[in-house]
Amino acid sequence: MTETIEPMPAQIDQQRLAQELVEKARAEGVDLVGPGGLLNGLTKTVLETALDAEMSEHLGYDKHDPAGRNRGNSRNGTRAKTVLTEVGPVEIDVPRDRDGSFEPVIVRKRARRLDGIDQLVLSLTARGLTTGEIAAHFDEVYGAKVSKDTISRITDKVVEEMTEWSQRPLDRVYPVLFVDAIMVKVRDGQVVNRPIYVVIGVTVNGERDILGLWAGDGSEGAKFWLQVLTEIKNRGVEDVCIVVCDGLKGLPESINTVWQLATVQACVIHLIRNTFRYASRKDWDALSKDLRPVYTAPTEPAAAARFDELADKWGGRYPAIVKLWRSAWAEFIPFLDYDVEIRRVICSTNAIESLNARYRRAVRARGHFPNEQAALKCLYLVTRSLDPTGRGKARWAMRWKPALNAFAITFEGRILPSSTN
Repeated sequence: MTETIEPMPAQIDQQRLAQELVEKARAEGVDLVGPGGLLNGLTKTVLETALDAEMSEHLGYDKHDPAGRNRGNSRNGTRAKTVLTEVGPVEIDVPRDRDGSFEPVIVRKRARRLDGIDQLVLSLTARGLTTGEIAAHFDEVYGAKVSKDTISRITDKVVEEMTEWSQRPLDRVYPVLFVDAIMVKVRDGQVVNRPIYVVIGVTVNGERDILGLWAGDGSEGAKFWLQVLTEIKNRGVEDVCIVVCDGLKGLPESINTVWQLATVQACVIHLIRNTFRYASRKDWDALSKDLRPVYTAPTEPAAAARFDELADKWGGRYPAIVKLWRSAWAEFIPFLDYDVEIRRVICSTNAIESLNARYRRAVRARGHFPNEQAALKCLYLVTRSLDPTGRGKARWAMRWKPALNAFAITFEGRILPSSTN
């Protein structure tokens, strides 16, 4: 009588399989996680099955297959090995061959951890955890002992990648650049504040492109910004339409030294944020209502009229606010000449604010860094974590084509199709 063999399903029902495994583990009193747990056992089985498949491919025949007889090389038992995985330490049996030529891929020779662990370390570093805190995390969560030196070696692997990233060629033209500096604490004999200079570009493809990170010394300065912008130009940026910056003295001159045609635009978001710093919290709602007609005005005269009204109302109570806006007025008013689509790009705070928030969160978590390279490495890992390709790029806005058309008309002849990389 011929036995009927049921065909295997084309696709395993993973949810049903998981449910059956969980129910079986509970019935047998097996924990889901931890040493001897369900996930630990599954990981062991998967790794050993994959290693055995690699050995079969290496030798050219399956285990116990008669085709392997008298082939010269053959299986030679296993050796025990403990590897650190995302579910904790897992003891596995690694197959060996007689002539020692087997080079496993999934768990490489002399490797004591899977690649996923390295990515986990880099992810935790990007969140601002110190090497000691990461070591404690592995001990508490996985019951694994990972030394601080090992964690440092893992993160040091990105230094070469960071150097390559910071020297990569850039696009010929950027419609908008945002320049900013974030202060970090570095131990240099004593803990001091150091600026990390950040430049973010909006490409002609509508992407946010983080062009680089530079460690300065002392306080933020226009002279150092000149060096940074010159380096960016030397990496291929021939033209920039608008550079958005804060009110740092001398910075507009540095920008126009590098790109003569660039329009220097005071960061409206910085202006608004700094305005509220001078005001009592109870006045924020009323002040915000009076301030909005200034930066949404259709023309410069209309904005000036609305600002005069604001100054009359609030100047006696908050004279510093009036002084702040009058000092930045020359760099603020170019904003009013732009099409609404260009204004939206300049005031699109999501990409900028989310990046700065991630940077500051990592910096606050660390407290201070042992040196500048450690600070740069941490912020680079934050940058890297924002983009799966590792280039620090992301979409700027979904409605990019109307903005691109507005830029092409406003800055005629400077944004060309050939600029798109």
